[in-house]
Amino acid sequence: MNVTAVRVGQQSGYDRFVIEFDGPVPSYQVSTQSSATFTEDASGRTVVLDGKDGVVVTIHGANDQGYSGSTDFKTGYPQLREARRTGSFEAVVHWGLGTSGPACLKVSTLTGPDRLVIDLYPTP
Repeated sequence: MNVTAVRVGQQSGYDRFVIEFDGPVPSYQVSTQSSATFTEDASGRTVVLDGKDGVVVTIHGANDQGYSGSTDFKTGYPQLREARRTGSFEAVVHWGLGTSGPACLKVSTLTGPDRLVIDLYPTP
């Protein structure tokens, strides 16, 4: 599957990160981490995103070679501080999300168009 769009948004009470595809959403993993430091694929370079904590988004069987939009969103939102592509190598796409603190995640897939949606809520 090809990544066709990436966007961020602010909703009432939470922030949202969306990756859109040109077909069914491929296999993915979403996990939290206790820092906003990420490693870029292939180069091994360390990048530090805005925020204190992070979320790693891994998409298998996808590429974003045709995607020409932003690969670094500095949002300033309450929970999602920055979203940055940290890799696109051998049909695996990685994004790092820098968060203001630990986040409660709601991960879902939607159709029309096909997309992976990650909602980030502040922890109570």
